[in-house]
Amino acid sequence: MDRTANAVWKGNLKEGNGTLETQSGALKGTPYSFKARFEDESGKAGTNPEELIAAAHAGCFAMQFSHFLAENGTPATELDAKAVVTLIPGTGITGSALTVVGKVPGIDAAKFQELAEKAKAECPVSKSLGAIKVSLDAKLG
Repeated sequence: MDRTANAVWKGNLKEGNGTLETQSGALKGTPYSFKARFEDESGKAGTNPEELIAAAHAGCFAMQFSHFLAENGTPATELDAKAVVTLIPGTGITGSALTVVGKVPGIDAAKFQELAEKAKAECPVSKSLGAIKVSLDAKLG
């Protein structure tokens, strides 16, 4: 299975800008720039690679975790997962911090934590991020 995305960049690093498109059409002409990546913490200037990695990580983890919960006989009614990807200019991406709050009837906190850790370890995006620290904070809500 292959998934594709396309990036078009015009200009130099600091003054240039680009657009991103994905195979699904979820991103179409989505702007990105140096400012969006390194200067605008509000996220209003456009997307950036780290934001997209965070979205991929949160989404993949939530899907994997939901699978393990269902296998356990305790399907989630809701999983609210978030990933915060940290970029240190000049160093690179240094970590992805996952947090999840789950509404899971019939599960105790210890089993919830065990399955969350398993999902963190086995989700394909976590595996692909093996060069960085991936942390997890999992809570029943």
